[in-house]
Amino acid sequence: MIFNIIKVIHIVSVISWMAGLLYLPRLFVYHANSKIIDETSNTFKIMERRLYWYICSPAAYASWISGLILTYYTGLEMWIMLKILFVFALTIYHFICGRWLANFANNNNSRSEKFYRFVNEIPTVLLIIIIILVVFKP
Repeated sequence: MIFNIIKVIHIVSVISWMAGLLYLPRLFVYHANSKIIDETSNTFKIMERRLYWYICSPAAYASWISGLILTYYTGLEMWIMLKILFVFALTIYHFICGRWLANFANNNNSRSEKFYRFVNEIPTVLLIIIIILVVFKP
């Protein structure tokens, strides 16, 4: 019973984390547009900050904690170690997004819309790899 509850918490927190990591760089794409006015930029700053600190970060912590608890129950198999490696890469991406967020907050963004369009695909690729590992357990 407790295993299933933790699994539900893990799935919900992963979905929340991924939703945030997929949407945040999309906001950066629009925020990086040099034609936006200050009022719009300030709106983006609020949206980005709230998404990162109130959704992405708590969901990331919940994903890690519940995932490690599940690993305790299931044991540390090779596919789980690979999954943890890719989740670690996703976590690094999360912290890099936090750096970009700070740059926008301080009006120091030096990246283009095209750059953010490209990096917006990184969490998708990592998610696909992680799902393959979970489903096929190679």
